[in-house]
This record gives sequence, structure tokens and C-alpha cells, in this order.
Amino acid sequence: MERKTFIKTASLLAAGATLSPVLRGFGNPAIKTPANARPLKIGLGFGMIKEDLSLLDKFKLVKDLGFDGIEFNSPVDLPIKELLAARDKTGVELPSVVNKDHWPKPLSDPDPSVRQFTIDSVAKSLSEVKELGGDTVLVVPGVVNEKVPYEVAYKNALESIRRLIPHVEKTGMKIGLENVWNNFILSPVEAREFVDTIDHPLIGWYFDIGNILRYGWPEHWITTLGSRIVKLHAKEFSREKMNNEGLWKGFDVDLLAGDNNWPVVMEALRKIDYQGGWLTAEVKAGDRNHLKKIAEQLDEIRKL
Repeated sequence: MERKTFIKTASLLAAGATLSPVLRGFGNPAIKTPANARPLKIGLGFGMIKEDLSLLDKFKLVKDLGFDGIEFNSPVDLPIKELLAARDKTGVELPSVVNKDHWPKPLSDPDPSVRQFTIDSVAKSLSEVKELGGDTVLVVPGVVNEKVPYEVAYKNALESIRRLIPHVEKTGMKIGLENVWNNFILSPVEAREFVDTIDHPLIGWYFDIGNILRYGWPEHWITTLGSRIVKLHAKEFSREKMNNEGLWKGFDVDLLAGDNNWPVVMEALRKIDYQGGWLTAEVKAGDRNHLKKIAEQLDEIRKL
């Protein structure tokens, strides 16, 4: 379904009783709240918590450290009821999940059965994030390697994402396509065109700020992607460490100590009126002292 047709159809459903709140508000300027009028919430990935604690106590720790939410990999390995109980007891939100099958079994794989496996997995993630009270599933759209040519990956990725549209519409949840080091969609213009070719209001971009620094500048991507950005991952990167110590060593730097020009990045987000509401850390794991430092860094960044 094309974007204009979808929005027109949704509006004809009047009260929107059969649509999620996310879907009812999409594309409606009357409901849109200016991003400048509210602070970003900060989150972290569940795997970053390296403390020997129960699930509930991990949620309490996250809350005490100043985080607003936790992002889980999905399909989740823990009972949904336990996650909901911990959420409700602590007030820690579960705004998004990361599908865990899109990398080992890419949506761009030449084998249709591999693609179908991950389509089914992402469909489950969409249902899970809705049950958890969130609104977004992170999905890597494809992977290019020596066995999968770029053009093949592009065609298969587009087809796979389009096949997920019925699941998106059924749940009212968003898919956020993320930029990773997958040799695929390497410029902001291509990222914009990929999303626009799919042309659905609930399929956008989960922008990873630090991943771009290897071959670009995040503020450029933010400006080009604009309202297509549905969520943000925060990490840092040092080109000097990459050049002198090795590619992956570029990530071995604290937030605010790498090559991100955070004041410029945050200004770019204000200019596009970023509506995703969240800045979620995706950095190395650690104990409570390490996580406290990350929360403080994120708090400093969102105030810039």
C-alpha cells in the first residue's frame, strides 16, 4: 500500500478504534508534538547490564542510574509476563526491540527460505514490541558480501521489507532500518531512497550515530533522512584509533570523547524535529559504575 493511500484509508476509519495510537498519530501535524518541547529519553541495551542480579533488580538498577528505558533483543528469551511485571514495578519503559535474526539470516539472502525465516522472526518481534508497550523494531535490511552482490541484496531486501507491511499494519508498530557495517546502503541519499521506495509511514530509519563515522558524518545523514528517522542509537567512534590501532578499535572510546560533534548532531536533530523520543546507548557492557557514567554522558548529550 502506498503512503498516501494508507493515510487516506486510516483517516476514513474515523475514531481509529482498530488502529494503534502510533498509527493514528502518524502523519498528523495536529497530534505531533515539537521535539524541542520535550527532552529525549535515554535508554540502554539489556545486554549492557553486567551485574549478577535478578531481572527485577536489573530494572531497578537501570531506573536508579537515571535511564528511562531498556531495549531487548527479540524474539525475547525471557517470559513477556516477567518483563511486563518488571516494567510496571519500576516505571522503566520498553520502547523498542532489536530483531536478533536479521544478521545471521539476512533479509537479503539469495535463499528464499532464509529470507522467510527472518520475515517470520521480524513479524514476531513486531507483536512482541507491541505487547511490551513499545513501538519500534530495529531491522538490518540486508548484507552484502563476496557471495551476495549489491544489486541482489538490494532487490531481496526491498522485497522482504515489503512482505512485512501486512504485519506492520496489523500491529501498528514501526520498523526502523539500521545502518551497520554491512557493506550496504552506504550514503544518506541511498538510505532515503530505499525508505521512500518502500513508501510506508511506519517504515523508517533507526539511525546509529556512531556507526556512520567510519565513512561519513551523522549530521549529514540526519539532515537527509529527516522525518524518516524513528529512533536513535548512540555510540562514539574515533577515526584516529581506527587508523592507528585497527578498524574495530575506533569504537573503544567514551561518549563525548570521539569524533562525533555532538552539539552539531543535536542541532541537526532539532532542525528535523526528531519525533522518535529516544536516545539509546549501544556501547560496551559493564557494571553499575560503568553504566552510571554512560547515563551521565547521555544526559549531557541530550542537553546540548
